[in-house]
Amino acid sequence: MNSVATLTEVLVVLALLLVAVVATIAVLTRDPARQAVVLAVLGLTLALLFTVLQAPDVALSQLGVGTAVTPLLIMLTVRRVRRGRREPDEGEHAGDGGDR
Repeated sequence: MNSVATLTEVLVVLALLLVAVVATIAVLTRDPARQAVVLAVLGLTLALLFTVLQAPDVALSQLGVGTAVTPLLIMLTVRRVRRGRREPDEGEHAGDGGDR
């Protein structure tokens, strides 16, 4: 029984170290597109940590939100900003400026 507890503790420590390393990389990454990718990897490592800590419901939520939705929204925002122009909304003409 003691070896099972030791193995669990080792897995928790390894998962925590992995989360710390990936989080540090996310903070040090300057390009928003690359940062979104690192954020997705951070979400995966956090889901792994939650799984090791026996919180599968939190791990599944982390997979959905932290690994998929948030990086996707960041990538879409980066794409829109880098495009450099605003797309006209419905009912708005491209030539009239849109600011009334």
